[in-house]
Amino acid sequence: MKRLLYLLPAWALILSSCNPNPQSEPLSSPGGNNTIDFFLSPEGQPMYRITHGGKVVIDTSSMGFEFEDQAPLSTGLEWIATERTSMDETWEMPWGEQREVRNHYNEMTVTLQEAAAPNRSLDIRFRAYDDGIGFRYEFHAQPGQDSLRITDEHTAFQLTGDHTAFWIPGDWDIYEHKYNTTPVSGIDAISKRDNEDLAATYIPENAVNTPVTLRAANGVHLAFHEADLTDYAGMTLKVDTAALRFDSELVGSERTGYKVKRALPFHTPWRTVQIADRAGDLIESRLIENLNEPNKLGDVSWFQPMKYVGIWWEMHLGVSTWDMEATQDMNTFSTLGKDQTSSKHGATTANTKRYIDFAAANGFGGVLVEGWNTGWDHWIGFEDREGVFDFVTPYADYDLEEINRYAREKGVEMIMHHETSAAPRTYEQQMDTAYALMQHYGMHAVKTGYVGKIIPKGEYHHGQWMVNHYRKSLETAAKYQVAVNAHEPIKATGLRRTYPNAIAREGLRGQEFNAWATDGGNPPEHLPIVAFTRMLAGPIDFTPGVFEISLPTKPDNQINTTLAQQLALYVVIYGPVQMACDLPQNYEGQPAFQFIRDVGVDWEQSRVLNGEVGEYLTIAREERETGNWFVGGITDENARELEVDFSFLEDGVTYKARIYRDTEASHYQNNPTDIAIEETEIAKGDTRTFALAPGGGFAISLLRE
Repeated sequence: MKRLLYLLPAWALILSSCNPNPQSEPLSSPGGNNTIDFFLSPEGQPMYRITHGGKVVIDTSSMGFEFEDQAPLSTGLEWIATERTSMDETWEMPWGEQREVRNHYNEMTVTLQEAAAPNRSLDIRFRAYDDGIGFRYEFHAQPGQDSLRITDEHTAFQLTGDHTAFWIPGDWDIYEHKYNTTPVSGIDAISKRDNEDLAATYIPENAVNTPVTLRAANGVHLAFHEADLTDYAGMTLKVDTAALRFDSELVGSERTGYKVKRALPFHTPWRTVQIADRAGDLIESRLIENLNEPNKLGDVSWFQPMKYVGIWWEMHLGVSTWDMEATQDMNTFSTLGKDQTSSKHGATTANTKRYIDFAAANGFGGVLVEGWNTGWDHWIGFEDREGVFDFVTPYADYDLEEINRYAREKGVEMIMHHETSAAPRTYEQQMDTAYALMQHYGMHAVKTGYVGKIIPKGEYHHGQWMVNHYRKSLETAAKYQVAVNAHEPIKATGLRRTYPNAIAREGLRGQEFNAWATDGGNPPEHLPIVAFTRMLAGPIDFTPGVFEISLPTKPDNQINTTLAQQLALYVVIYGPVQMACDLPQNYEGQPAFQFIRDVGVDWEQSRVLNGEVGEYLTIAREERETGNWFVGGITDENARELEVDFSFLEDGVTYKARIYRDTEASHYQNNPTDIAIEETEIAKGDTRTFALAPGGGFAISLLRE
């Protein structure tokens, strides 16, 4: 017997099952294209299966937990109750890829309890969306027990074939690996150990980090990740290459021995599977954000999306240094750049004013300065980095007061930089003081960094201890109206919905690897993979916009894209803060720089026009308020033609189009800066075909007349 209870329109219905032990319970998405079937095995173990379009995409998969000082919780469970609900709401992003987001799902919560003592119980909550599935575990209060110490979570994802996988290794410390394209059976994370270009790396077993994206032979795409990572260890996915199965593997701690400690009751992060017939639908999916709680900060209009410039790329090029004393040995910490030859401190008052002038002249909102504060001269190579950095005291040649006065006069906001040197306890001791200083000067954005191995020893960047540190930084910053752009971060899991001051993060192999990596930098396929993997997690601070692609100060390195692709990245790789990373002088007299001046950073809507993982991608985005559209297309090492159908444009409006494209002579290796710029008019219904060079792209501004 079932009863129906109709509530407000947002909550369509609640269904409760009186059957104490059903054989199975299916939950389908509102459109019916995705279904998750939950059931108990004969041994009383939770099991599930996922179908898409009536076909199995995740076969029978098990669930369970292991704990410190108590028996595992995996078998011997009984089905106590089932509750069903539905939600259909629309919420607004204060900034983002689109203004309005529809959150439409069907939900089922299953209550389970051990048949034998100590009769522990938990809920498993499932949500079915038309773009994927999410589920999480909810542990109840238990008699005589106030907390749990989890040593392993056993959530399996049984694949239905040897799909093509786009992956990076399950590194507990860093996401800055090259992406690999192999069958699932060919995943070999162990071979990626001992990468000399990484500041901190630990790969304990054959696992992958998430998001990891798979393409099945029938064209269905699956992306595995997690949502709302709160007070829990980050999840990697251990790979069984013979059984073609992923199993959750939490990041651990050598200090404690367990992976998660939580007071009861609590719930885990959501385990997510995005499902799409078209690769571009993965990018358009908002599943990860929808599985997070609504905005807790309220009005965050004090942060405005912006383009910025800054004192950063010149250090990676070896033109200047972070430290004033120029004692850094760059070969000891390759993530900061190798073979640095200059002894010139970059973060000086005069140099910063030069960047402020450039930002003001070109309509950019901010200037970032790295190397402004004391500590840079004696932190690299030191095991004990506690107390090294001071986040309020500038070097003697950097006049903090004068620089902020000058920036305000020019209508430019300074962006703070806090490199913690992976000593988070030192940072926590100074957080309030550092953010209060920012508030005093009207700074609303900080770029944080966590280069190196975490102190205390035995903790890792992606473990529970550091997850909580990153959250503390966000929450503390919000009190001072500061937004955080985290580098060397924990992965994004949609928390920008709950904490909109989580504006961006690195969390990938960024532009700087092109300047000094020993393996030739990022290959042309890198960004066409990133867009379908890392970008599914959230906004990226990739720092595009290199015009001097040959990197004359780095004879062994270059950017593996054409100039047209560097422009296209402002549309393709999403972030609400976008850097024009090259030196100001490299933009002088360059007509292509007009696109960076024009391109938006905050969007009314976004459309993925075409794309295949690791090959090519075209995205169109409409700027908020202006109604202008911008289009970016990129390709891998293969030349190709891409057609753009402009049916997304508004009826009855003719747009002044400026097209920046590769020429017949363009090539990322030997002629990367050759570019054609043309002006025309484009209206709804028009189509254009663009020829992309190897490593190339195109960018289009569509301005309303």
